[in-house]
Amino acid sequence: MVESSGKSGAAGPSRRRVTAAMASGLVGAAYAAGTPAARADERRKPGGRHGPAHHDVLFVSAHPDDEAGSLSTFGLWHERRGVRTGVVTITRGEGGGNAVGPEEGAPLGMLREDEERSATALAGIENIFYLDKPDFWYTLSAPLTERIWHEQDTLERIVRLFRMITPHTVVTMDPRPFNQHGGHQMSARLAIEAFFLAGDVTAFPDQLTCEGLRPWRPRRLLSQNDSFSDLLGPDAPEKHRTDPDTGLPVLGFWSGHVSRRHGKTWAQVERDASRMYRTQGWAAQPPEVPTDPEKLDSDWFSVLVERGEIVRARVREQEELRPLYAEFSAWTRKVGLPWLANAAQPDYPAAPSTTVPEVAVAPVLNGVEGEGEYPGPELRLRHWEGDEVPDADCSATAKLSRHGDDLFVLVTVVDDRAGTALGQDDAKRHWRTDSVEIALDPRGDGDDTSTTFKTGIFPFTAGDGGPAAERDADNRQGPAAKTAPGMRVAAKVGDPYRGYTVEARIPLGELPAAADPERFAVNVLVYDSDTDDKTGQTRLAWSPFGSAQADPYVWGTARLEGYTPPADRPTDPADPEIPTEAARSEDSAASVAQARRTGVPLAGGPRPCRS
Repeated sequence: MVESSGKSGAAGPSRRRVTAAMASGLVGAAYAAGTPAARADERRKPGGRHGPAHHDVLFVSAHPDDEAGSLSTFGLWHERRGVRTGVVTITRGEGGGNAVGPEEGAPLGMLREDEERSATALAGIENIFYLDKPDFWYTLSAPLTERIWHEQDTLERIVRLFRMITPHTVVTMDPRPFNQHGGHQMSARLAIEAFFLAGDVTAFPDQLTCEGLRPWRPRRLLSQNDSFSDLLGPDAPEKHRTDPDTGLPVLGFWSGHVSRRHGKTWAQVERDASRMYRTQGWAAQPPEVPTDPEKLDSDWFSVLVERGEIVRARVREQEELRPLYAEFSAWTRKVGLPWLANAAQPDYPAAPSTTVPEVAVAPVLNGVEGEGEYPGPELRLRHWEGDEVPDADCSATAKLSRHGDDLFVLVTVVDDRAGTALGQDDAKRHWRTDSVEIALDPRGDGDDTSTTFKTGIFPFTAGDGGPAAERDADNRQGPAAKTAPGMRVAAKVGDPYRGYTVEARIPLGELPAAADPERFAVNVLVYDSDTDDKTGQTRLAWSPFGSAQADPYVWGTARLEGYTPPADRPTDPADPEIPTEAARSEDSAASVAQARRTGVPLAGGPRPCRS
């Protein structure tokens, strides 16, 4: 879901070599295996091409399933050219949802490892190297992810893997920040830095002097690129393409080639694999892809390094960068790839604004709008993500008011079908079924949601259990009874079902900092699920741009009329509480067996020091 804009810039001489490679997807696959000189060089090195640790291609990502959109390419390379691909997965996705059961944290991570190993095996991938870093909630912040992953430790592990696995091609995710998971961004940053550091004798020298490893210089660096996903048919990747933002050349590999092993297109094999990620709700995808070749897409990759040389492009500076984008721009200059920051900050639309009126009498919390309780304007929620549907299928409005130190929110939802009713003990990960999310940035200056208050409210739960509320992906997460004990919710559900109304009282004292009455920022979002399999179909938001639930830059301003926060309330947000539970490779029989088979230590850890 990466949105991009801008005009292409000129690349350097390396582009001409890449253009020749684009004449055929299979030629590109041959390049992925390395040049003849590189292949001869690897055979001379211990643990080279014929060693159990060696892989021609190494894909570096954040979570199980991040490779799913590239499996048709990896499978094609493997089958047609004998290219051996391995995967580095930094976390096991412990912070994701679970559409199949109650597991979360480390047990969920183990389920996701099983899914990833089964899915990637269809593309001929034998080995996945997990780094045992924690996956927490969905954030758009690479800097926040960096803190949780202990960036230098993770970087050292990836450099070690490069030196042991000796890949000639490294493929990673898109490092650009807008509308993308911070874990995806950070895994790409780490892969890019490791690509250059693995061949540097001054980088992590103990790996060389103590562990007996040798410097290794991969020759090609690719990053996933979703900007061309609408280009269909076998001819699409045959044309020279340039990324409109970075100016870098882009390679495409068509998914319509037929697999000899599977007897079906690689697009179909990739879909079969994707449906194996059941915990993420992907089993709900249609089982069949189109059989018309003109309706099949390609996997696309930007070329960052080719034959050991950086592919250069024109740098186009942006002005007035917000902090998250300024930090990314500084990082691109540090690693010598400043064109990656071209047009990285989108042209944000003007955020909506409203005034929250003060009421003399507190609204009665019953899921019904009483006279005079919400005298302010009605805020219409608009389509944000997923299926665009008629108003009768899903539409919503919100109203706000304040009484004393309490914020009141009333959300009215029209819905034609109720989603899964979760149990009260499973009232979390609210996007899995019908729910309302209220996002509040008390100071109006958050760069990520760790300084905000976000609550998900289920209008109904199993067994007529009534509404339930939790907090997710914010300053403090968990059931509202523990994380916001002063909060109260009520709901009224139509009978027969035609939708519901959710009403919430949120004490401003529960927010991570004092509310600034002039800059107070809000977003109200609705998640609509029309199925029983814990997957969503349509999402609405008051301010629907990009990752509307996770990007405080998008949220609208809601001026708190007549409000002055208590003088003793802090203006600096409290330090966030972030879950750091991670599944461990030592507890995975598959990972332990892989370490024995390849000689690569668990979690990319150090080899015993040579005496």
